[in-house]
Amino acid sequence: MMADRAGASVETLKAIADAFNAHDLDAIMEFFAEDCSLDMPRGPEPWGRRLTGKAAVREGLATRFKGLPDVHYGDDRHWVSGDLGVSEWLLTGTTLDGRQVRVRGCDHWEFRDGKVVRKDSYWKIVDT
Repeated sequence: MMADRAGASVETLKAIADAFNAHDLDAIMEFFAEDCSLDMPRGPEPWGRRLTGKAAVREGLATRFKGLPDVHYGDDRHWVSGDLGVSEWLLTGTTLDGRQVRVRGCDHWEFRDGKVVRKDSYWKIVDT
């Protein structure tokens, strides 16, 4: 499903979520600008791990699908204000070693000319 790419919209955020749940990197990357960035929720810096440029973002997202092959973003809701959007979700999946993951999180989105220029991901820390 292709959403209107004219700007940030709830429909666009839902279409991005659908592409993530289909594990379709080509469809996901169609939403991103060439000079995009992605702040992963884990990493060595306070902002996690920052990936810059479409190729690096694609590679980073590919690692998510590899590490959680059945990853799914559900129980989602989305909202937009101008060129900014937020998506809340419940991430579920199974790691390669068989551990079940279930965590609430959100993405902060920034758009320019209808394309994602920044995705900043946050996950709750689940103590087990």
